[in-house]
Amino acid sequence: MEHTDALGTVLHVAGADLMSGTAILDIKPYLPFADSAPDAAAGDYTARREQPPLEVKIPPQVACLFDEKQLAALREVLAFDPRPGYHDDPQRQYGFAYGGYDIHFTVSGGTVSVTEAVERKE
Repeated sequence: MEHTDALGTVLHVAGADLMSGTAILDIKPYLPFADSAPDAAAGDYTARREQPPLEVKIPPQVACLFDEKQLAALREVLAFDPRPGYHDDPQRQYGFAYGGYDIHFTVSGGTVSVTEAVERKE
């Protein structure tokens, strides 16, 4: 990265499978707990204490939609808080696609609660 008077801050990208001049719209910081370079360090933007996994509550009417392996994977995804890092609204309902369903959930304190699973129409 460098700063130029003409362009401002310039980020040089190498090793990406892109055509020259391709716009890069979504640059994210390196996250050592989620990425795979073990000797890398977190930047100031992401340096923070590690968060313990959330307690996960999935009602029986949702749990019964998945086999044991799928349910265990769903619990793991939810335990690591899939919300955007800047969101912390216990009243807001979040969601993501999983196993043919849209999984809706809320997070309050240290608990993520699934509210429903809506079958996806593809």
